[in-house]
Amino acid sequence: MFDRTRTKSARSFLQELRSNTAGNTLAMAAMALFPLAAMIGGGVDVSRIYLVQTRLQQACDAGALAGRRQMAGGYWAANNNAANTAALNMFRANFDTNAYSSYDNTVAFSENAGTVTGTATVKLDMAVMQMFGYGTKDVTVVCDASMAIPNTDVMFVLDTTGSMNCPDTGTSYCSNNGNNEASNARIRGLRSAVKCFYETLAKRDSDEDCGSTPSSGSENTAHLRFGFVPYSTNVNVGKLLPNDFLADNWTYQSREAMTRLENVLVDYQAGTPYVYDSTFYYDGGWSGRSTVETHYNVRNSNECNSLQPDDYDEMSGNESGRFWEDSWMSGGEQISRWYTDETGTRYDYSTQYSSRQDRCRIRLRTRSLLQRREYRQVNTPVYEQQQVFSHYDYKPVTFDISGLKAGGSTWNDSVDLPVGDQGLDTGVSWDGCIEERKTVRTNNFDPIPTNAYDLDIDRMPTPGNPDTQWGPVLEDAVWGRYDGYYNSRTTSTVSSSYNLSRNFNYFCANEARKLQRWDTPADFDSYLDSLDAIGSTYHDIGLIWGARLLSPTGIFASENATTANGGAIDRHLIFMTDGDTVTSNDIYSAYGVEWYDRRRTSTSSAPSNNDLTTQVNKRFLAMCKAIKNKNITLWVVSFGNGVSSSSITNLQNCATPGKFYNAANSAQLLDNFRTIANDISQLRLTD
Repeated sequence: MFDRTRTKSARSFLQELRSNTAGNTLAMAAMALFPLAAMIGGGVDVSRIYLVQTRLQQACDAGALAGRRQMAGGYWAANNNAANTAALNMFRANFDTNAYSSYDNTVAFSENAGTVTGTATVKLDMAVMQMFGYGTKDVTVVCDASMAIPNTDVMFVLDTTGSMNCPDTGTSYCSNNGNNEASNARIRGLRSAVKCFYETLAKRDSDEDCGSTPSSGSENTAHLRFGFVPYSTNVNVGKLLPNDFLADNWTYQSREAMTRLENVLVDYQAGTPYVYDSTFYYDGGWSGRSTVETHYNVRNSNECNSLQPDDYDEMSGNESGRFWEDSWMSGGEQISRWYTDETGTRYDYSTQYSSRQDRCRIRLRTRSLLQRREYRQVNTPVYEQQQVFSHYDYKPVTFDISGLKAGGSTWNDSVDLPVGDQGLDTGVSWDGCIEERKTVRTNNFDPIPTNAYDLDIDRMPTPGNPDTQWGPVLEDAVWGRYDGYYNSRTTSTVSSSYNLSRNFNYFCANEARKLQRWDTPADFDSYLDSLDAIGSTYHDIGLIWGARLLSPTGIFASENATTANGGAIDRHLIFMTDGDTVTSNDIYSAYGVEWYDRRRTSTSSAPSNNDLTTQVNKRFLAMCKAIKNKNITLWVVSFGNGVSSSSITNLQNCATPGKFYNAANSAQLLDNFRTIANDISQLRLTD
């Protein structure tokens, strides 16, 4: 029931308060405490929620990043769920079980298409807002982490010298393993490592077993290109270049056919043919005799015999063509001889006399006949003064090699040069290796001399100026000269009518590849499988051309400066070698045959192998510095246990700081390459 009395009392109390203002402030202040408490308590609890959520998000992010980094180029469940374990451990290291009075935290990480996703939840009891009916708050965060590949160009400069055929383990000396790959050859380990690098970075599945398969749907769609410069004594880059980049004329240690003026027999003035001899031959037997005439009243045999016709030969008049022709010189004249045949018939008569009947019969038999005539003719020689081959002068010779150019960036595989027998033009093949352009003779490359065009990464060649252009290596146009009883080498001209032995060694590496997308793994695999290991170790020429093909401001600037959309590009050069510099002065290198050409050593004496090794190492280090100065990350990997301590020091100095690796065997090489690929990838939070 409604209590009117109580309502009236309350109304009276309020009316009194309205009419009596004494003490109103205190009452009003007391009543204001309730909303004020709600505001302050709400702020405190909201701050606690925000703090917990922030720390929870940070821990979730850290866990997702740790899990994705552990996963790297592999798969999520590999190594007993090591990636998930790393994610959980990192989360727990960043968020205590009861952090900020939270409790019952739960966290879970998963992976899809290379992206790691985490969800974390905790409970948090309200401290003040419980007074207003708010008890417990669930705080939940979501985090994602993925490996994002920026616009990237990667140039591999790979040592494919003969020692790469050797086993990847062991301490016994191995030069080239007889130019046959060992079952565990270093070149095989290199192929495997590069393929797994490709899987990690490009997220495409090669034919190599890299321990996992790139996650479905994770293929890279950014600007990602790979290029290759296999190197040994030389690099095979010539057919990647436009025609204008190679000179039209180039000088080689070669030979020139020399001539002398002589009376040369050019023809014969024909004499009159005559029959020198004639011989008859029977062909087959006689025919049977037959009566051709019969005479009567013949008184005796003598009279009968007088009636017999004379035997005779009847020729057909059809003389055959010449055969058994020959000729010889006699008394300064040419005697020509030939034979002909003519067929005919021999007629042979006889008589048969009958005294009883005074009858005389004339009988005939025939036989086939062949008359063989021998003809002769005396021809008078006709002479003319001409230049004829005398001998070869072995010396430097400049040849027109423009015949290799087929227009644009298309090349012919050979050019005709007058180096054949007695100076005849012969086809000289070109495999694509090149001779370097102008250089200087010095041991100081800090800074690189301005006229050392061979070490200038970016200098464009000028058509018509061979100092700035390159020349083709033409093995079959080159001879190394020697003379004397002991075949001593010499830079002097050597004259000989014989074909000298070439007196040098030559090796050309597999053809390089410009930067390109490799969206078809089979193409990537096929190229690596084609690499052969042969030749000696000239580190400088490999690095020079790796830099040229990668540079954004050099001979391929139009292809390398930016992405197709004008975006910036991260550039990486990965240099891998399995040994020290190995040179020889009898090798035909990118600087000619070192003993004879002496383009980078003193002209006054033959270079020793030590001289050449010093040159290669100094030029190599100069190129390392030049590459790093172009904001290119230079990764250097030493492979195997055959590298000397001094070479290790050079390789460490070559690399961008912190980017040097040393792999003792193929397994470590694969790990090194995978690490490099992961470092090139950029780990980032998706959300």
